[in-house]
Amino acid sequence: MTTNSNINIGGLEFKWDLEKGQFLFEGQDAVLFWISSAMKTFFDTIEEISGEEASNLVFEATGFRQGLVVGEYFEKMKDVSVSEAAELITNTYASAGWGRTVIENLNFETKTLTAHLKDSWEHKINVAQGKQKGGNFLPAHYAGIFTGLFGTNIWYKVVQYQLEGHEHSVIEYFPSDVTVSNNIHQLARKKESDHIHHLEALVEDKTRILTELVKKLSSPIIPVLEGVVVVPLIGKYDEERSEELVVKTLKNLPTYKANYLILDLTGLDKDISSHTASLIEKTGSAASLIGTKTILVGISAELSILISQSAINLSKYDCFQSLQHGIHYALGQMGRTII
Repeated sequence: MTTNSNINIGGLEFKWDLEKGQFLFEGQDAVLFWISSAMKTFFDTIEEISGEEASNLVFEATGFRQGLVVGEYFEKMKDVSVSEAAELITNTYASAGWGRTVIENLNFETKTLTAHLKDSWEHKINVAQGKQKGGNFLPAHYAGIFTGLFGTNIWYKVVQYQLEGHEHSVIEYFPSDVTVSNNIHQLARKKESDHIHHLEALVEDKTRILTELVKKLSSPIIPVLEGVVVVPLIGKYDEERSEELVVKTLKNLPTYKANYLILDLTGLDKDISSHTASLIEKTGSAASLIGTKTILVGISAELSILISQSAINLSKYDCFQSLQHGIHYALGQMGRTII
């Protein structure tokens, strides 16, 4: 069994040294992979971990940057023109199993060209993956190569993929402001924006749930005795919450056949606004329209000062210091007492 071997194909040298576990391609360390199994697994794993959008960008950015290294290397060879360098590169790639690439319409002045790729390793991987659309590693790779050769940023447009049933893939190349770095930043910003939108949706959903819970728990109507109901006002009331209280109270008073509505103001927020005083008057007035009398209990010193300074007149309502006094008063007005 031969452990060392050299082969020259098309002017390119391949060398194996089994004792060292080494494979050299044109004097450089290289590796061999099975395309439809090992390389497919490699690509599948990246896509599984990163997701389709991110993995496409990974392949594109990697292909471009690897191509840029190749292009800059050949650009330094001053005795080789861009056309000659392109032919050397495509022949080298063909010998390495990258498929056949033909460069057409190469124009150094406009820095444009068209590439025809046939039976590339990327195409074979995509076939093994069962994909409907070709990859972007090799299209971006050649963009990197010609960016290095032309000395200006080159980008690409895929006209057709071999995977779509064509004889070969066709890619057009041209100067552009598009860069892989910008694409990476754009994806990062998009992911950040998507994450923010997701969080905003969660917050909105949780807020809606909490709002509904507050509505259910806020200012409940409590039937304490026949004909007497208590509505405790708790916290701070904005316009929406005030409207909810008035509507809820009016809808439920007839259900309890309430003669007296006792508004307990003990739990109101200390930061009391004129809006709160207006709410009390509106609730009492609305209750009187359906024949229910309103009693106010638990008025704090702060609220009493606010009421006295406002144009709102609550003198028409009977007021008591505690809820107990208010209940006893309501019962007395109905000719009943607690024994």
